[in-house]
Amino acid sequence: MPGRKPRRPENALQLLTRGYGWLPDRRRADGSRTVGARLGGLPVTAIEGPEAARFLYDEDHVRRAHAIPEPVQGTLFGKGAVHTLDGEAHRVRKAMFVGLLMREDGIGSLVQQVTAAWDGAVAEWARRRQIVLFDEAGTVLAGAVCRWAGIPVADDEVPGVARDLLAMVDGFATGGPRHVRARRARGRREAWLAQLVRDVRSGARTVPEDSAVAVVAAHRDAGGEQLDSRVAAVELLNIVRPTTAVAWFVAFSGHALIRWPEHRARLAAGDAAYAEAFAHEVRRFYPFAPFIGGRAPREVEWDGVRIPENSMVLLDLYGQNHDPDLWGDPYTFRPERFLADGRVRDIGEFELVPQGGGDPRTNHRCPGEQLTIGLLSALAVRLARLEFDVPDQDLTIALHRIPAKPAGGVVLQVRGTAS
Repeated sequence: MPGRKPRRPENALQLLTRGYGWLPDRRRADGSRTVGARLGGLPVTAIEGPEAARFLYDEDHVRRAHAIPEPVQGTLFGKGAVHTLDGEAHRVRKAMFVGLLMREDGIGSLVQQVTAAWDGAVAEWARRRQIVLFDEAGTVLAGAVCRWAGIPVADDEVPGVARDLLAMVDGFATGGPRHVRARRARGRREAWLAQLVRDVRSGARTVPEDSAVAVVAAHRDAGGEQLDSRVAAVELLNIVRPTTAVAWFVAFSGHALIRWPEHRARLAAGDAAYAEAFAHEVRRFYPFAPFIGGRAPREVEWDGVRIPENSMVLLDLYGQNHDPDLWGDPYTFRPERFLADGRVRDIGEFELVPQGGGDPRTNHRCPGEQLTIGLLSALAVRLARLEFDVPDQDLTIALHRIPAKPAGGVVLQVRGTAS
């Protein structure tokens, strides 16, 4: 029996005005987990739930190559990035990232560098009238990850690098000034890192042989060819940019501790399991990526719906992370939902999907997700130990803005760190 055809009205305006709420609102209105839409004239099938996520990550059903819109490639991911590949080409390129981020000392050493930079910044924050947590976290993260990656950067250069890396994320899903800033930032940083790669390959500059710069500069793709220097720069940015983007989660963590201060004591006490559960709940509760998608390589069917060949398939990440069938009380901030007997419970690879689903070693799921969890767990503890006052400010989070963040970036008056 052929699958039903979902209604596919044009939805660009609804996406613009509703943002993260667009797909959840559509599903509630239709009374279905699977809904049809149309974006830019293209048919879209939007799906949600762990089995839907599993369906999306099966390359027999959905492929990412040629599916990422140019505005997103031109700002967030970069053209020629691993995100645009499928099959063997994707597996070989992805293995480079996995090798860097999942080696024995990879995540641990970067977390140590970030936390040391944070600790060093606190004294300077205390000397200022107030700080914007989002901006300061971005600077700390950018400086630490660049140095960890082997990218030479002077102290006075770090704030500018951080602004550019944050701009690439902030402008990917919009038009206007934010998008223009994102494109300009990407152009500057691709040129900067492409020259670094050329210098490393020619011997004009030396970097640690196990650094990300050295690994990316020497990498050979599935066809045996070195990466073009610009593509190598793109992939270096795909290491340092997502790490700097943890600033969004740090700002959300500050927002959570202001709204629900009862979590501070247990975090500040250094309960490692609770810190990780808190990190998971921040990533689940707060809006980050709205959805991910790809194209159907052939006509397929999901949930009784016929998906035409070459049409878009979107997995509603925000909707899944707020699905009451999965989370019970999804709009309550409750880190304990990730604990069982005082330990972090097993989380299905297609269950919690703030950065996508699946196996990060092979699927399109971000290979830096474990790094995000490690960084956020460590920084949440430090944030809970920070002595600060909260001045009057706008703490609203507008869901029509992608990516969303607290309106004022979370302004704090820092006194120091509790002993």
